[in-house]
Amino acid sequence: MRILHSMIRVNDLVESINFYKNLFGMKVLRQKDYPEGKFSLAFMGYGDEKTNTVIELTHNWDTNNYNHGNAFGHIAIEVNDVYKACEEIKNKGGNVVREAGPMMKSKLLLAFIEDPNGYKIELIQKGTF
Repeated sequence: MRILHSMIRVNDLVESINFYKNLFGMKVLRQKDYPEGKFSLAFMGYGDEKTNTVIELTHNWDTNNYNHGNAFGHIAIEVNDVYKACEEIKNKGGNVVREAGPMMKSKLLLAFIEDPNGYKIELIQKGTF
């Protein structure tokens, strides 16, 4: 068994694809519209779905705003240098909501970014967890 993907609902599929592509270097692995169901899917990640876990972006055509609730936490991405990653994301217009630095009482170096839909992406520096 393995985790295949995590799905998040997005308000604007093109905006979300561009966010994950331009700020995090992900690739669109596959994308399809389902006119009869009035929704579109885009699977994004760093490698093929046969060996990598990916993110499924779901856009329901008749919905332009979602209530996130308080159960979902975040998506985590490993980076080589969390400080440099934050600077690059800010330079590209990304929203850093927790600057890079150590987690309280830990060696873990992390930061949080917010995507266009309000989801949090945790950046964790490689080798600190």
